[in-house]
Amino acid sequence: MMKMTIERAALLKSLSHVQSVVERRQTIPILSNVLLETTPDNGGALRLRATDNEIEVSDMIPAKIEQAASLTVSAHKLYDIVKKLPEGSDVHFECDGDGAQLQVTSGRSRFALSTISAEGFPTMQVEQAASTFSLPSAALANLIERTQFAASTEETHYNLNGLYIHEKEGDKHLLKVAATDGHRLATAEIEAPEGLSGMPAVIVPRKTIGELTKLLAETDENVQVSVSQNQIRFSLGDVVLASRLIDGSYPVYERVIPEGNDKFLEVDSAGLITLVDRVAVIFEKSRGIKLQLKKGVLTVTASNTEDGMAEDEMEAGYDGEPLEVGFNYRYLLDILAQIKGGTVRFSFRDAMSPVVLQDANDTTALYVLMPMRV
Repeated sequence: MMKMTIERAALLKSLSHVQSVVERRQTIPILSNVLLETTPDNGGALRLRATDNEIEVSDMIPAKIEQAASLTVSAHKLYDIVKKLPEGSDVHFECDGDGAQLQVTSGRSRFALSTISAEGFPTMQVEQAASTFSLPSAALANLIERTQFAASTEETHYNLNGLYIHEKEGDKHLLKVAATDGHRLATAEIEAPEGLSGMPAVIVPRKTIGELTKLLAETDENVQVSVSQNQIRFSLGDVVLASRLIDGSYPVYERVIPEGNDKFLEVDSAGLITLVDRVAVIFEKSRGIKLQLKKGVLTVTASNTEDGMAEDEMEAGYDGEPLEVGFNYRYLLDILAQIKGGTVRFSFRDAMSPVVLQDANDTTALYVLMPMRV
């Protein structure tokens, strides 16, 4: 038997947290469900939990419990029902003795959802953490935003399908995040939070990062992070996101960061975004643009035999020898979008060597972009 009442707003918010990890197409029926738990240890509260066997999200919300029980129902159906109920309403859950259906009522609205016993619901075991630390949600969100776009989306490169989060010791003790797809590299760092020491270097899956980003957008409080060899857990108040890690070795990305680049270009990042976007409009299939550097001037060109030609230029801080470098314009725009300080600084060696890009006013993030023949 289950009988309880919950505020619709609290239930909807909690369901939005947990249901998004549930795949719409699921061959294992219970993985399509959300676990609803009311147990003596959480008193007047309902715990919701959902998983895809790789990621688990749980949340706890206040509830008026009349009869405690645990069961599972369709995560997406329950979310869709609650989303359509009137704002400010209460939602009443009631399940009869055999537990075959959960009755969901609110005002004059009534629904009956099929249930599956809670006994078969998979639970991700909590591993002993090698490192536990806390950092502001805004700081973690910023690390993710500045790097996640560079993670590979090709399943054949499974060890690149996420963010590489690791500790860096040296002149400064840092928490670093890196992502690469083999064409570009993004890294960002912050001062190491207390408790970071001893953290194993881990690869956090892209889907996990996506779910975490949604949760971080809803809070301005600190996030507690616990890392073990096979698992990472993020605790944001009553919400806990746990995830398995990618089992693989990450490339030594520092090797692709060039140190001998001796030609420097500084240019307004917003202006360059506009320029690149403008000349790229000519493309239907090709993606290669060319940056032509001369003293005080940057010219951006796009041309091929099928699409035609476009050219535009802008003032730039450059006083080196003339240089022409080709790039995938989409990769370049992705990096330029992360330059918040107004001025982007490029460092080049020659037309075919890796190029380093940084915000001229913030060196805590670094980007490497491989040129292409245009």
